[in-house]
Amino acid sequence: MRIAIGGFLHESHSFAPRPTGWRQFFEAGGFPNLQYAAAMTDTLRPLSVPAGGAIAVAEAAGAGIVPLVWCFANPAGPVTREAFERIAGIMLAELSHALEAGPLDGVYLDLHGAMVSDDFPDAEGELLRRVRAVVGPDIPITASLDPHANMTAQMVALSDALVPFRTYPHVDMRDAGAQAMRLLLRLVGGEPRWAKAFREVDFLVPLTSQCTLVEPMAGVMETRARLGEGVVELAYCFGFPYADFPGCSQAIAAYGENAEAAADALLAEINAREAQFMGGVMPAADAVREAMRIAATATRPVVIADTQDNPGGGGHGDTTGLLAELIAQNAQGAVLAVMNDAESAAACHAAGLGATLSLSLGGRSDGVPLAVTGVVEVLSEGNFTLSGPMGAGNPAGLGPSALLRVAPGVRVVVVSRKMQAHDQEVFRFLGVEPAAQKIVAVKSSVHFRAHFQPMAETVLVAAAPGPVVADPATLPFTNLRPGLRLRPGDNRRFGG
Repeated sequence: MRIAIGGFLHESHSFAPRPTGWRQFFEAGGFPNLQYAAAMTDTLRPLSVPAGGAIAVAEAAGAGIVPLVWCFANPAGPVTREAFERIAGIMLAELSHALEAGPLDGVYLDLHGAMVSDDFPDAEGELLRRVRAVVGPDIPITASLDPHANMTAQMVALSDALVPFRTYPHVDMRDAGAQAMRLLLRLVGGEPRWAKAFREVDFLVPLTSQCTLVEPMAGVMETRARLGEGVVELAYCFGFPYADFPGCSQAIAAYGENAEAAADALLAEINAREAQFMGGVMPAADAVREAMRIAATATRPVVIADTQDNPGGGGHGDTTGLLAELIAQNAQGAVLAVMNDAESAAACHAAGLGATLSLSLGGRSDGVPLAVTGVVEVLSEGNFTLSGPMGAGNPAGLGPSALLRVAPGVRVVVVSRKMQAHDQEVFRFLGVEPAAQKIVAVKSSVHFRAHFQPMAETVLVAAAPGPVVADPATLPFTNLRPGLRLRPGDNRRFGG
């Protein structure tokens, strides 16, 4: 039994300030860099990625793994034509070589599901089209997805099963890959292909309301689990509400004899909870003020999420609005991570440990840097290993980095490559223990909750300037599906 395994993951923000090119797949902070076939299996096997779970299940079943290519780039603007064609070309070439070497029994793909490229708004749909064209109609194909996928009818039609993670923060990535592989092995073993049902939800949900740790999404996922007992797989994708194409949507795909009924029941549950999905976000000034009030008597840190500059949603990780508020309000015991500014990091290294220097910090993506004078407290080359629930064991390579004190009570982690601050190691690699701080600010929307919420006094979500807007309805969409509503509880429809 021979199973081909490959991966091509990107979450694309149509309005983000910078595109995602070939080089960005070699700067994947918190994940491995692009893996060619020769090293792919050994690199991914132990890691907290979906393909790692798929590899474990396939090897336990005695399957021979045929590696293709695997890559991830941090969310940003759409993938360039060059990057998409080069990576897709490598995958298809390896797939062709695999078919030449002998019979192939199945294909598993590790996908995100919200990739937009210069030429293909439904980039995963196009990738699946190409894979299906190479392997033919009879070889089964399954894939794991991030639940922020904009799962499209084309993706469902061209594959045999799609398996999204169940959690946000994503602490079950390996589980989803394992489940997609188990379903593939069932098909390889002769089980007939399952009936499919596909549904689209007619309203978008902000990222901050998609967290499965709290209502309403916690309740929706409980219902999904109950309904899933009657089908082979009940895939629910929350959508990535920053992709400007007709497939941008929450969506459901059900597989099995009761697919139609299960899909309808889950859709009804989502619609019934619609009014609960518009969560509250505080202006940055209010969030800092409230954090300082709570921190004055708290025994644990107050965590502030800089949601609109979330590198996990397409932000560049370099806006300075929240940091400016911490300084202006004279916050004490505050530290922010991570500020993605290679020029400032290099200047800190050139100045040396203990040096005082003036910088135009951050603002590389939006043209709004912050003038600071700071003291270099710690220097690092930025290489460490993640330890949190999402990425335990994964490597991080953030390049030359520095801990910079920019005010008597405020420090900032400055790095050379962007990464969402979802893991406490983004502080610890520079000697900062998050639990010992008064205020911990993170550039993240929801993923940080997996590692930071358990140690926090409270969590505040702040809206400082950045492209990952808390209310996607404010974006200048032009290509969405006619009739789609841009926010929950709003009767206004796109194109209507």
